[in-house]
Amino acid sequence: MGVETFKKCVYVVLFILIVIFFTKDINFFGSKFYEHIKEIENPTDLTVLVNKNYKLKEDYIPPDLEQIPLDYATDDKYMRKEAKEAFERLSEDAKQMGYQIIATSTYRSYEYQEKLYDYYVKMKGQDYADSCSARPGHSEHQTGLSVDVMGSNQDYDLFAESIEFDWMKHHAHLYGFILRYPEGKEKITGFKYEPWHYRYVGVDAATIIYENGWTLEEYKKQ
Repeated sequence: MGVETFKKCVYVVLFILIVIFFTKDINFFGSKFYEHIKEIENPTDLTVLVNKNYKLKEDYIPPDLEQIPLDYATDDKYMRKEAKEAFERLSEDAKQMGYQIIATSTYRSYEYQEKLYDYYVKMKGQDYADSCSARPGHSEHQTGLSVDVMGSNQDYDLFAESIEFDWMKHHAHLYGFILRYPEGKEKITGFKYEPWHYRYVGVDAATIIYENGWTLEEYKKQ
């Protein structure tokens, strides 16, 4: 191979690398979210996948909702019995270690989620709404298995800056909870990083997900 030919090959490779770098985040085939939506048939399964492509029925209400004691919640908050009891243990154990983990949002009805999503659309547009709020029927909160938490800094938006966040990252799975929307996994989950949002899946599944650094989507594909 001559010198000029070699130089041309190098330039071609560099050009390809540059193109890849600047287009890696572009989805040329359109969004993969909210397309080919499937209705969920097993909503009571502890590892049920609810996301932008799997939807709960409008009339679905978890059969065993129970109120979280006010020691562990800001006000009247409900979760499914098993998840609620696990959250109580988590919050109480954290309290014994000097932490404060309080539930700020748990079960939401389809109608509540519809109003919340519409509010975001009205205030900041649909693109913004889709990045931070699920459309009605697509919210995990409707399962009664999800909980948004705040720490001792009293602000769930700033939970990542609280002393409780590091504890939750390394202990939540021991109680059956996973960080549902991790940083760097936005293309998989469809949602921005939410350090305050945890999902109950049971200890066995949570441990596998934690040890592998997976999302629930990745776990369900195994």
